Amino acid sequence: MANALNSKTEHHEPGNDDAERAPLLRDPREGLPDVTSDADALADVVTAVSAGTGPVAVDAERASGYRYGQRAYLVQLRREGSGSALIDPIACPDLGALDTALDGAEVVLHAAHQDLPCLSEVNLRPRSLFDTELAGRLLGYQRVGLGFMVERLLNVRLAKEHSAVDWSQRPLPEDWLRYAALDVEILIELRDALEEELAETGKLEWAREEFASVLATPPKEPRPDPWRRTSGIHRVRNQRSLAAVRELWYERDRIAQERDVSPGRVLPDAAIVEAAAAMPRTPGELSGIRQFGIKLARRYLNTWIRAVNRARDMPQTELPRPNAPGDGPPPVNRWADRAPEAARRLEAARATVTGIAEDVVMPTENLLLPDTVRRLAWTPPRALDPDSVAAFLRDRGARNWQVGLTAEPLATALLGAEKA
Repeated sequence: MANALNSKTEHHEPGNDDAERAPLLRDPREGLPDVTSDADALADVVTAVSAGTGPVAVDAERASGYRYGQRAYLVQLRREGSGSALIDPIACPDLGALDTALDGAEVVLHAAHQDLPCLSEVNLRPRSLFDTELAGRLLGYQRVGLGFMVERLLNVRLAKEHSAVDWSQRPLPEDWLRYAALDVEILIELRDALEEELAETGKLEWAREEFASVLATPPKEPRPDPWRRTSGIHRVRNQRSLAAVRELWYERDRIAQERDVSPGRVLPDAAIVEAAAAMPRTPGELSGIRQFGIKLARRYLNTWIRAVNRARDMPQTELPRPNAPGDGPPPVNRWADRAPEAARRLEAARATVTGIAEDVVMPTENLLLPDTVRRLAWTPPRALDPDSVAAFLRDRGARNWQVGLTAEPLATALLGAEKA
């Protein structure tokens, strides 16, 4: 551990030469466990985990890019005294008994915000969390991928060649399962190394607040206009073409959900944007657009044309607005002309947050969300004093440690900008 901490403190990144790098972790230390895929096997896992001690390392594998949605297709866990387990959540869709067994235990996840939603779907809901990725961000690591952090802190390497495979495949190949088991093999050791560094740097209580906040954050509400996230939509210049993007997006989403396929495998975003720009009138014209050449896209040519025609014939009053309505401030590039005093406040606030983040060695977005800074600059509290700014930050969800570091300096910066 001392060697790992020394290399971490010196901020050396693992080298590119495999001969100089840490050894590759190839096999789980107790061998590859069988996949748990029935009620009896799951009951055995619950019994084993209950008999274990200490934190529980958990991971989940999804099939992003292959299947619709973000459900888990494999859940891995490991605990001292109980070993590792691989659970098939398709065959065992309710892990409520395991959740009960873990009540009171700290769950260790890497990038918890990615896995918590799919774990919740199978009734696995941690009450205590240690997020190794978030810990790395708070410590100022420039790279926080699991493989990099394990190599840097524990001096072993994880193979990552199966990170983007189709985990919905059955049966799962043995080398994929080995990869999955190794992801939790050393997660507890990584957690311990990170906790030690957090304590040394005075950030452990900050981290605990952050972990509690992650668990307390409610699920995201569905976006009111999810089609506006279509990649390349900024190239669509008029409302009727925007309507075509909307109609094509919802048709694609319906088909993807029915077929349980990732929407991008039905129709790429680039195809939607191209069709919206061209507004073709026939399937033949549509098929001339290169991105409509993939198999599923060709199968639904008539569906796509009907969507485009709906947009073409839509009354003006039903066409979407060019910009999505929102409750936040306008784009920052308009502030200088529309509200120069707000632009000055934003410049001062950003500089203040950046300076504090540099002092405590972490990304500015982990110190204070950029949206919070923008809103503070756009509509600051009437009294620009530390207490009023602190109340504003807390209303926006800032944690106590963030408020303690930023409220007074921000109040000073905003007041200075007002007087400029």
